[in-house]
Amino acid sequence: MEIFSKSEKQTYQVAKNIADSFRGGEIIGLVGDLGSGKTTFTKGIAQALGIKKEITSPTFAILKEYSLNKGNISKLVHVDAYRLKNVEDAKSVGIDEVIQDKNTVTIIEWPKNIRELLPAKTRYITFEYVDEKTRKIQTP
Repeated sequence: MEIFSKSEKQTYQVAKNIADSFRGGEIIGLVGDLGSGKTTFTKGIAQALGIKKEITSPTFAILKEYSLNKGNISKLVHVDAYRLKNVEDAKSVGIDEVIQDKNTVTIIEWPKNIRELLPAKTRYITFEYVDEKTRKIQTP
């Protein structure tokens, strides 16, 4: 499906629509250039899951965890793999363990950097900067 979001609020709604189906164990790879809407989308997922904390890109931390209690889901993990060079880097920060947790929703920005570590069930969502206010979001 191809969606054109004209605002942060619309991107949050797209994220909420996707998050409504989460039961735990989901791994979502967000693909797109800098400024294409990946972190805004993650904020929408967090909001839909009931997380009140401010969500920021974990560029330097690489991985941020947010606790929650929504059905079987106990945690949202936001990963920014931009600075990871290989799977060994990902394993050194525990990403391999996180993606196996059936009670965690894992959102990964720049998944191509650790693609060989990600299971076949990973869903990829693509973001494209169209103009100052518009982002194209493609979901499977």
